Amino acid sequence: MKRLVVGAHYGLGEWLAQRITAVIMALYTLIMAGFFLTSAPFTYTAWKALFAQGWMRVATLLFAVSVAAHAWVGVRDILMDYIKPDGLRLALRLGALLLLGAYVGWTIQILWR
Repeated sequence: MKRLVVGAHYGLGEWLAQRITAVIMALYTLIMAGFFLTSAPFTYTAWKALFAQGWMRVATLLFAVSVAAHAWVGVRDILMDYIKPDGLRLALRLGALLLLGAYVGWTIQILWR
């Protein structure tokens, strides 16, 4: 008998996305920890100088996109597992996606205004 596979085909790609985004977030956290530990006393001027550098803005944007992607995979899996009515699940997924997109957009606005 031939097995018919239907439905969503998530798995390795999402698992890998979770791990890659986790590594990016961990590296960014180490960068920020290093900054806080080496810039004593911590001042607004030091903070402003750090974010005046293009590489830091790009790193922060990469961090924000990683958080959003990481959260999306987790929220999507939770909603697929625990919310059974299709309409409600779709509405919650759409709401989460719009909210995460808004957060990334807000991050871009903060970093480059």
